[in-house]
Amino acid sequence: MDPPNVIKPTLAAFAERFSTADLRNTDLPPCTPGCIMTEVLSGLTVALALVPEAVAFSFVAGVHPLVGLYAAFIVGLITAAIGGRRGMISGATGALAVVMVALVANHGIEYLFATVVLMGTLQILAGIFRLGKFIRLVPHPVMLGFVNGLAIVIFLAQMTQFQVPGLDGVKVWMTGIPLATMLGLVVLTMAVIWVMPKITNIIPAPLAGILVVAGIVIFFGVDVPRVGDLASIKGGLPMFHIPTVPLNLETLSVILPYALILAAIGLIESLLTLNLVGEITGRRGGASQECIAQGLANTVTGFFGGMGGCAMIGQSMINVKSGGRTRISGLSAALFLLAFILVASSLIEQIPLAALVGVMFMVVVGTFAWQSLTILRRIPLTDAFVMILVTIVTVVSDLAIAVVVGVIVSALIYAWSNATRIHASTQETADGTKVYQIEGPLFFGSIEGFNELFNPDNDPDVVIVDFMNSRVADQSALQAIEALAVKYETHGKTLQLRHLSHDCHRLLKRAGQLMIDSDDDPDYGLVVDYRVKTGILGGGH
Repeated sequence: MDPPNVIKPTLAAFAERFSTADLRNTDLPPCTPGCIMTEVLSGLTVALALVPEAVAFSFVAGVHPLVGLYAAFIVGLITAAIGGRRGMISGATGALAVVMVALVANHGIEYLFATVVLMGTLQILAGIFRLGKFIRLVPHPVMLGFVNGLAIVIFLAQMTQFQVPGLDGVKVWMTGIPLATMLGLVVLTMAVIWVMPKITNIIPAPLAGILVVAGIVIFFGVDVPRVGDLASIKGGLPMFHIPTVPLNLETLSVILPYALILAAIGLIESLLTLNLVGEITGRRGGASQECIAQGLANTVTGFFGGMGGCAMIGQSMINVKSGGRTRISGLSAALFLLAFILVASSLIEQIPLAALVGVMFMVVVGTFAWQSLTILRRIPLTDAFVMILVTIVTVVSDLAIAVVVGVIVSALIYAWSNATRIHASTQETADGTKVYQIEGPLFFGSIEGFNELFNPDNDPDVVIVDFMNSRVADQSALQAIEALAVKYETHGKTLQLRHLSHDCHRLLKRAGQLMIDSDDDPDYGLVVDYRVKTGILGGGH
């Protein structure tokens, strides 16, 4: 069985699919006219794909489409300017919208704006206290499951574009010629995106696919669903607006639970996207900076009539694949989106949804970690189980919940694995003393196995427990040692603990246990010998 780290090359291979350039180069691209043009066109591509998603997420949350579009603009602009990862795109997302819908339905949109402000404040605090570093606890199997689940979610989300209103107003699936036309345009878009990099890299392939298909549809007047069929995106500049809610504890009791959930979901998705884009662009760090950026963006959004947002993995993949590597692409996307709202709504509303579906289908193909399917038999069964579990939970529930479930299951598996590792070898010295040499960590999960190692009834009068190859990890382990000492004392026997390190001394002091230092304790924390009597305890190395 191969070690778990065979997953890491899969992520590296996954990253390499998104560019013809060497993405592992951590240097920023040179600021040339060609580079700037690539960044701007990449931003345009992202903005075009953002419009239908922002509108759709607004419908999910039960708010006006402009509320989602304003959120996409403000969140995208601020995070692009000061976020922790260049090239990452943020905006209104479905994961947040499904939480917001109950709040809007029960209390109204003003409570949503107040919640978004509080959500942003909590995210800023998370960044100040550097809580973003805990994203490193997400194992690679969870990351792969998250990526695969996300690809499936993006794919399923596009299925709604193949539905049209029926006679009774209820949406029904397309059939016949409309379905064939829609599928044909989707395939054409995907073909253009696939072929374009082989011809030129001047124009981002997704943008080329949108322009080609949109040109054909508009020129020949093809009757297919367009962006304008979802809703009008015409509007003005977002205006400063203090949420009109009572400033009292009752309001806080309403918005705080939602704000906590939204802040957690937003940060989890943003930090996972941060890591994913980092795998692609060869960059690390920036978690705390991203938390602050997301928090500031949501706080501002709440005061300007937006529904809040977080990082968008699908849009980030479009940006990276289109060549976006700097903040210019993210800033351009936000500004283009604002321009669409103010002056170009009539033009953008003519873009066929089939072109945008084709772009998202290519994102699905590029996002899914196909090599994860080939390594399922090579990695430990537990890692494969976690990967599949996270994928399933992502599809049927929520991205953030899936990650939390994956981390918890991975931690439990790790704890169980370590709990079964503890054992001991024994030997007797010339004076009849019995020595237990403990192997493996001593913590809450391994206490039962630790207790089974000893035989106070038949052991000699002096017993030594050597922790050279072990470590006492928690209070449960200390209590286990105390109970063991009591057993030997009850039998009139002496228990000694050897090879204790200074970190165990600190642990014992924090745990409030009675500890007496010997005069010959070493300063370098390598060998210590304690006699355990009536509660005088030690910890492991």
